[in-house]
Amino acid sequence: MDYLPRVVDGELDELMSSLPAIVLEGPRAVGKTETARRRASEVFELDDPAQLEVVAADPGSLVGAVSGTVLFDEWQRHPPLWDFVRRQAEQGAPAGRFLLTGSAIPTTQPVHPGSGRLVELRVRPMSLAERQIDSPVIGLAEMLSGDGRALTGTSAVTLPGYVDEILASGFPGIRPLTGRARRAQLDSYLSRVVDRDFPELGLTIRRPATLRAWLAAYAAATSTTTTYNKLLGAATPGETEKPAKTTTIAYRDVLERLYLVDPVPGWLPTRNRLSRLTQAPKHHLADPALAAHLAGIDAGALLRGEGPQQLTVRDGSFLGALFESLVTLSVRVYAQASEATVHHLRTRDGDHEVDLIVARRDERVVALEVKLHGAVDDTDVRHLLWLREQLGDDLLDAAVITAGDRAYRRMDGIAVIPAALLGP
Repeated sequence: MDYLPRVVDGELDELMSSLPAIVLEGPRAVGKTETARRRASEVFELDDPAQLEVVAADPGSLVGAVSGTVLFDEWQRHPPLWDFVRRQAEQGAPAGRFLLTGSAIPTTQPVHPGSGRLVELRVRPMSLAERQIDSPVIGLAEMLSGDGRALTGTSAVTLPGYVDEILASGFPGIRPLTGRARRAQLDSYLSRVVDRDFPELGLTIRRPATLRAWLAAYAAATSTTTTYNKLLGAATPGETEKPAKTTTIAYRDVLERLYLVDPVPGWLPTRNRLSRLTQAPKHHLADPALAAHLAGIDAGALLRGEGPQQLTVRDGSFLGALFESLVTLSVRVYAQASEATVHHLRTRDGDHEVDLIVARRDERVVALEVKLHGAVDDTDVRHLLWLREQLGDDLLDAAVITAGDRAYRRMDGIAVIPAALLGP
């Protein structure tokens, strides 16, 4: 399979030119190893017991015998490597000397957090731009510059095309698969999480079916701020003896350490007077394909407006929630390249909400609403216009991201952008 360039490639090359040690983090099979391997002179795969034993015995001798970049793949299987690499960096290791990849935050934390010597770089599943389904003509970086330029462009990607992308997954090894093979691979991925990854991180699952049901409930809550108590209730309907809250919190914590849940935090700005904002995160799995698979739903059902029955708190269709999750994944990839962070905005009484707030370091922002339909009317932009009134010049740009076919800027200045035309 040919390597498709990733947005993170540019970030990694920039960091490697100046820094001695970079840690690539993200869920298993997201492409970290292949991205790092292309830059490494020597690779030590620590999920191989033989290589793990050799590295654990004497990493200094191994590194000393190698010129160029050394890659420790799945470094969390030997947590002392973190402190070894940190010491090497402190002792003057050259730029680009070490790459580490990790699919989980280890149970045994490093003694020193890195002291600025190890820089962490998140790798997420492939964005829409990286999947090369269209040619992005509008860059998030440009929107973050605040130039407010006129927008043009058309996309050939239709709603069924976006449904295909939701189901196809952004995991490079799963994307080429179709039908039963894809479903089997997703089943295998989730089974490994339950049967192997949880025990490896120190949490024995006595009732695997309950964990799977909780995952399905979380998937059903995609793009919502549903409380964890409601998730527990949806996962165990009719059961009088429900798992303790501490148990489900442990589920969530391990899934976060595996990078499989990727919630979007609420935006709490410090430089403006916005108040009454909720801190509750919006729920997202690492890849919307996982959510669709856990819901047991296919393309036809999504296009008919069907969805999981566990939760009834959703506004709109499950397809709309998954489309928002796909856009959110893509925007997070693009935002990271611009050193920006991604949040959502919701007032405590729910009278105003914005799906995505992309914030620069100075807290000036781009606001994005995600709408499944292509036609955008005044109702769709009312929260963006409200936010403009609140923020003034701190709002650099605002847009509605759609499944439509044409990019343009409305008379009120709000941009309308097909999801496939947005890039980094």
